[in-house]
Amino acid sequence: MAEPRELKLEFTLKELTLSSPTENADVPGSSSTVEMKDIKLICVEYPAMVTSVERMLDTLGGEKTVSKTFKHPNRRLEMRYRPKDPFCHSLCGNRFPSSNLLLRVRRRVRKNDPKDAEIHMEVVGVIGTTYKFQGMADFQYLARHSEEGKDMSLYDKIILRKSENQEFFEKPMPYFLPPAAFSRLDSPVDYYYRPDVFQNTMPISRSNVIGLNRNRRPHNAIFLSFNDHTVPTESLEAARKNWARVCVKEHDKQVEQQIKQMFESRPIWSRNAIKANISIHPEKLKLLLPVCAYYMVTGPWRSLWVRLGYDPRKDKEAKKYQLLDFRIRCSTKHGYSSSDMPVKAKRSALYYSLPITFNKAGPHVASVTKLSAHEGPSSSRDQAPISYQLKESAYIFKEGMLPPHRQMFYQLCDLDVESIKQVIQKKGNEVCDERDGWCPVGTTDKLRDLISGMIKKFIKAQKPPMPELPKKRRLKGINRKPPNADSEEELQDDEKEDDEDDDDDEFQPSEGSENEMETEMLDYI
Repeated sequence: MAEPRELKLEFTLKELTLSSPTENADVPGSSSTVEMKDIKLICVEYPAMVTSVERMLDTLGGEKTVSKTFKHPNRRLEMRYRPKDPFCHSLCGNRFPSSNLLLRVRRRVRKNDPKDAEIHMEVVGVIGTTYKFQGMADFQYLARHSEEGKDMSLYDKIILRKSENQEFFEKPMPYFLPPAAFSRLDSPVDYYYRPDVFQNTMPISRSNVIGLNRNRRPHNAIFLSFNDHTVPTESLEAARKNWARVCVKEHDKQVEQQIKQMFESRPIWSRNAIKANISIHPEKLKLLLPVCAYYMVTGPWRSLWVRLGYDPRKDKEAKKYQLLDFRIRCSTKHGYSSSDMPVKAKRSALYYSLPITFNKAGPHVASVTKLSAHEGPSSSRDQAPISYQLKESAYIFKEGMLPPHRQMFYQLCDLDVESIKQVIQKKGNEVCDERDGWCPVGTTDKLRDLISGMIKKFIKAQKPPMPELPKKRRLKGINRKPPNADSEEELQDDEKEDDEDDDDDEFQPSEGSENEMETEMLDYI
């Protein structure tokens, strides 16, 4: 049975005291039943005196900006005391869950008898989220210049408000350079110049210094470069101990046997391919992979996991396991622009936010408003199992499909297209090369062109055709030339335009990728 949306909360006010400048103003309250409305509100503890609601919203970026910030749970609410000043340092408010009530109290008093008062109470809604500005607000920097004891503003000289000529940029200007960052922290911390206890207990090794307070991650993976002469035949003892410590469930033992069978049938795997064939927690996978394989850092099998004891540089059959670094080409030269690409970039400079505007993940406070009546202690036992398995498109490419990300690391055996297989099966080098491996020179470029052509064909099929514009007619009697001359000139103009497009629309790599193989080494060092 569905629960009613309007919840009622009955409580009794023992005494409600209201202060007033007049004498005998203390009026005791009485018990009352207040209806609780199912209206969710957001509270902003504004760090200033509010005299105008419109100006207050302008400092927060407007209602639209506040709504966008509320959609992201880890986003901090920015406030600028001077909204029109681009050099104003923002003050960030932290987001906290809350279960408060907004109560509206009205008191009506008779003019003739001040003791005769009538009090009306109303619950406006439930405040489930509160933004608190706990940082220091004095991190500000003004665009000014002091000269002969007088301060002069530089805003009109350094901010472009209209298109200017060359003389504007050649005028002498005083030195002005605002700091890139005021501080790593925006809340006060009592440091007292105390020694770091973790720094003293850490063994110092000059050959393995990444940061002052950071140890090497104890995953014990074996890294191998292309120029190393021998390959490891067994894993490190510490790697086996780490995996035995976490391999306590029957499912973990089954996954261990499954991944060993995968490396027996196929000696080289990418991590995305492994995650698409088995379901295991990513943290446990970091401990399991060093037990079964070693990691290639450079060469045609870079960022791939190779079975222990197997050397792909000595086996020509390892050509099909080589890596292809493919990036989707986005330019008008290839028939579509970046806006037409259905696969969006992960990062963009147009939507850049300062690092201080994001909250680090932390424990969330339990809220009674999120609990439903049918939930009980036994509900946590019947939870559905979580699957960490990726889709097949995470490592396999087929004709008529789009890659999930703008940058993909494919193995040649995972390119399931007949024309691509014919290129891969051609006779290759007799000696394994660090750049091309067992493939002949130029194979990677041909494969990229084939995949790009398939993606271009797919996007054109999904995109509606553009209407053709009528050609401009030339006036008669002006610059008359033979018809063949006009056609030749038009061809020359088209060739020039194509050459210009080739120069301007040079292929640029994508701005970001969610492909985990690209930064996989960071998990082990």
